[in-house]
Amino acid sequence: MSRSEAPRGDRSIHVPPGGPPRIERPDPEIYAAMGEAAVFEMLADVYRELERSSIRHLFPDDMQAASERSAAFFVGLLGGPPLYQERYGPPMMRARHLPFAIDASGQRTWLACFDAVLARAPERYGFPAEHLDGFRAFLEAFSAWMINTASEA
Repeated sequence: MSRSEAPRGDRSIHVPPGGPPRIERPDPEIYAAMGEAAVFEMLADVYRELERSSIRHLFPDDMQAASERSAAFFVGLLGGPPLYQERYGPPMMRARHLPFAIDASGQRTWLACFDAVLARAPERYGFPAEHLDGFRAFLEAFSAWMINTASEA
């Protein structure tokens, strides 16, 4: 077992090199422009994309509840109130994702689903267009840290 893997039950857990991402949080202007309801709507649309994706099996049966948990996280991340912490406790997102085998292919699929929604985010949710590139860069780094299973070569 390499240093980048740790045992977990019947599988080894991959640890991405470099540790947690070192990237700026998204600009709080995003939340100021969108508001809570639009963040929840945007994440509901992301989860509709995920529901049709090849990684659907990684999510609970109740995709609406899952989208609401995710939206609560993104509200706080984007500069709003800490809804996730208030409702569910500390985010600890990597630990919460460890039970699910997430590889680089899954990350790409998750990003593609999010990107499909972001393509219309300024018009549909009031997402400030000038912050899309920075937000996408955040999502890329954040989702890379969720990878916990080495991809097959």
